[in-house]
Amino acid sequence: QVQLVESGGGLVQAGGSVRLSCAASGSIFSINDMGWYRQAPGKQRELVAAITSGGITNYADSVKGRFTISRDNAKNTVYLQMNSLKPEDTGVYYCHAAAALSRYRLASDYWGRGTQVTVSS
Repeated sequence: QVQLVESGGGLVQAGGSVRLSCAASGSIFSINDMGWYRQAPGKQRELVAAITSGGITNYADSVKGRFTISRDNAKNTVYLQMNSLKPEDTGVYYCHAAAALSRYRLASDYWGRGTQVTVSS
């Protein structure tokens, strides 16, 4: 199995910055896409940013120019640098990884438990 452990988050004022980290561990053969999703109270979980193993990135329109996703493939870790935070960025941020346990198995989706980010106005 694969475990994803997030760190970072917390309470920050509007305009501030936060960096999230997520480390994957377990019987991992390879990791394809990694990314961050968030869920605000009363809303569905939405994609914030994703990155392929080759470094191709994808961002939600609402965070373009403010957030940067990166990854360290050697450490199976993905990062999310969040700048110019707004109150609407508040939510629980979940790490996601599409990982394969062997060369003979398709990748499956794995999720972290989430980390709270609260942006005060």
